[in-house]
Amino acid sequence: MRECAHELRTFIRNNFLYGSDSPEFAFSDDDSLLERGIIDSTGILELIAFLEARYSIVIADDELVPDNLDSISRVARFVERKLQPAA
Repeated sequence: MRECAHELRTFIRNNFLYGSDSPEFAFSDDDSLLERGIIDSTGILELIAFLEARYSIVIADDELVPDNLDSISRVARFVERKLQPAA
């Protein structure tokens, strides 16, 4: 999960924070990306495209909920679940 979280943070920093590591843009892995204004609805679509391409997963419409996509921690756990073999 740590590697995924690191990749997500890098993607978010490069695509939504203009590559800035400034303390002004600091956020934790559990901070809401939407509430902090880091990502908006268009950004969610970009995040989904990144996840599908990077991890070769398909994200269904019913999975587009904050529980899966609203923080780095939630996204990393969601990706891990998607990558687990079906039981």
